[in-house]
Amino acid sequence: MAGYKPAAIQTYPVLGEKITQDTLYWNNYKTPVQIKEFGAVSKVDFSPQPPYNYAVTASSRIHIYGRYSQEPIKTFSRFKDTAYCATFRQDGRLLVAGSEDGGVQLFDISGRAPLRQFEGHTKAVHTVDFTADKYHVVSGADDYTVKLWDIPNSKEILTFKEHSDYVRCGCASKLNPDLFVTGSYDHTVKMFDARTNKSVISVEHGQPVESVLLFPSGSLLASAGGRYVKIWDMLKGGQLLVSLKNHHKTVTCLYLSSSGQRLLSGSLDRKVKVYSTTSYKVVHSFDYAASILSLALAHEDETIVVGMTNGILSVKHRKSEAKKDSLPRRRRPAYRTFIKGKNYMKQRDDILINRPSKKHLELYDRDLKNFRVSKALDRVLEPSCTIKTPEITVSIIKELNRRGVLANALAGRDEKEISRVLNFLIRNLSQPRFAPVLINAAEIIIDIYLPVIGQSPVVDKKFLLLQGLVEKEIDYQRELLETLGMMDMLFATMTRKESTSVLQHASDGFLENKKMES
Repeated sequence: MAGYKPAAIQTYPVLGEKITQDTLYWNNYKTPVQIKEFGAVSKVDFSPQPPYNYAVTASSRIHIYGRYSQEPIKTFSRFKDTAYCATFRQDGRLLVAGSEDGGVQLFDISGRAPLRQFEGHTKAVHTVDFTADKYHVVSGADDYTVKLWDIPNSKEILTFKEHSDYVRCGCASKLNPDLFVTGSYDHTVKMFDARTNKSVISVEHGQPVESVLLFPSGSLLASAGGRYVKIWDMLKGGQLLVSLKNHHKTVTCLYLSSSGQRLLSGSLDRKVKVYSTTSYKVVHSFDYAASILSLALAHEDETIVVGMTNGILSVKHRKSEAKKDSLPRRRRPAYRTFIKGKNYMKQRDDILINRPSKKHLELYDRDLKNFRVSKALDRVLEPSCTIKTPEITVSIIKELNRRGVLANALAGRDEKEISRVLNFLIRNLSQPRFAPVLINAAEIIIDIYLPVIGQSPVVDKKFLLLQGLVEKEIDYQRELLETLGMMDMLFATMTRKESTSVLQHASDGFLENKKMES
């Protein structure tokens, strides 16, 4: 047994997305923390000031979470009905919220009771924001109106009635205290100027508008509605720059990264898309378990929070970079340094003898060496192996089949063990790189365990699913072989035509047979 040759692990081409700087940047988050809220999370907003707490609007409560806390550090529940939105002021000290009863309330973060209450809307308020001067609040509601409120006097200053349907989103300019934008279900996005008492720009989105986002410079505006995200140039009177259609369902929220170089959009198709603001191409994508209603990013993109329709709040924190040693590790001198001296230079006639390093066998190779085929298969069916390195599992199955002992390794398993085998086959059978090996293994399992079907409901369900996958994969391969046969016939016909003679008309009217060289 001294000359045992380890099992050859076949290398497969890596499938998946191309690794880019954006992939590395946006994948550098820890496993998400999930927090259960009382209802669908309609709004998430981060405080612009340290310690960057964030407000979550769900049901009739607004929870304030610390960036790394899983329990709310403060709760505002002084609402008669469902709260739909909440936004921090630029200094992080005040919070304004809108609710279903048409009320707009202003809270101090250090207290619990509302400081101000603005009464004027007759239906649900879905959007609130502070103007750039910090002393006014803009609100939009389902009564088709947009109102501007004065905080010190708790009075309504202006009312705009230009929308013809629900006003569901809006934002204020960060530079000009008189400009703010609203989006409505009447398919329009309007920019209002408090100095003119009317809208100064109006654009047609084409779908009910769910979210609007004004870039920090104020020159670009993003609107989301239906499956579209549209970018408008406000310096050119609302000219459409680009229309993006990368989601399969309604886009519900937009957010800009801290650098302003990436635009994020969340949708009911359970995906968050990341766009480059220079090329407006998708550079990354996140997948979630439920439809997305809201999202927000913390300072320097350190935390990403996503609110979903099932009441789950997903919180991802960026991984901290490992601290590098300030001093490089000192390398110990080699043995020959002590024999010949530190400054000894190798001569022409010197012979350097290296001690060969001992290679240790992997655990599955040790089992194969000792003919423990079932144990070797169990080693590579561990979750740490099947998920991270499935090619090792496939290679061992292929090696067992080559030795003719695959049926022995698969036979005699209980419900738990056979479930692990079936789970791996169901997960990887449809992958073209693994299909030739796994189809054979699936057929062996079907032959062995078909007589005992009906003893375990869990195994029966997976067994039938595997059987259907095998039949479908065989049908696909049969169709591919038929297609390859037709293509071979066409290529062969084209090759023959290049070397055959071509009939041409001669000058006297007769046909002349000329050989045409390819």
